[in-house]
Amino acid sequence: MKAVSVGDMPPLDSPTAPRTAMPHRASASSAVLAGALCLSVSAVLVKLAGVDAATTALLRCAIAVPLLAPLALRERARRGPLPGAAIAWAVLAGVALGIDYAAWTASIYQVGAGISTVLVNVQVIVLPLLALLVDREAVPRRFLFTLPLMLIGISLVSGLWEGAASGPRPLAGTAFGVLAGVGYGVYLFLTRRAERIAPGRIVQSLAWATAAAALTAAAVSPLSGGIDLGAVSARSWTLLAALAVVGQIIAWLFVNHGSARLAPTTTAGLLLIQPVLALILAAAALGERPSLLQLSGAAVVLVGVAVANGVVARFFKRG
Repeated sequence: MKAVSVGDMPPLDSPTAPRTAMPHRASASSAVLAGALCLSVSAVLVKLAGVDAATTALLRCAIAVPLLAPLALRERARRGPLPGAAIAWAVLAGVALGIDYAAWTASIYQVGAGISTVLVNVQVIVLPLLALLVDREAVPRRFLFTLPLMLIGISLVSGLWEGAASGPRPLAGTAFGVLAGVGYGVYLFLTRRAERIAPGRIVQSLAWATAAAALTAAAVSPLSGGIDLGAVSARSWTLLAALAVVGQIIAWLFVNHGSARLAPTTTAGLLLIQPVLALILAAAALGERPSLLQLSGAAVVLVGVAVANGVVARFFKRG
């Protein structure tokens, strides 16, 4: 009898997955949501640190690498080394992540934070599209129907409809924003593939990806103003260290663990909650007051994600 690996099994939210997979699907979804929360905390830490974009993109990865190294070695001793194919996917994923970080920060400077927030979330299209074209994973109709609703909600959350679209070079900024969103989606797709090649070795995969992201962020740093380590104060170093732990290590460990066990559309949809959580955290930690349109957008995103993931359908079915 042929042994079946995790990589051969359907996602936990696939129609072909067994009913007993439902608790595990909830666990995987919770992991992605926890990762989204950590990524939302990152936005607050970046603002508090007050360091330029290129330096922040480099240091959030560079600080994380030595912290990940002993954890990766411990995982290697317990579960075995990461196969060469998985290392290759992880390194490529890291390159995509480094491009995402650098291009997104460049986009903010060129076109403004509002449009950049919308554009980087084209990952909600890129990840399912790659899974469809490369792995032949079908896109559920429910996701297609709710996708416009979720994107409208994100545009409201970003403040795009309230004049947040200002910037000196809108065309270049838009191109950088789309590039960032593509890098984001590619990173999610490739790390998902690496995890399915070598299940349970996400720390080693993340260590390789983070190292590659640091090198890539350094290589493309001129796009967002270059690196200036001399301008980083002691307080900023502390906040950037927190960013590396929360926004790079913990966040991606959660996301990578959960996304490998979910359909691409589920992961992409759940991660759209990140800007909604960032809005809430900014209000709590920084005293930033969201507008009525932004709050409406947050509600639209939450409803769209709930509908796309069948939460609403299950609620009415139970009723």
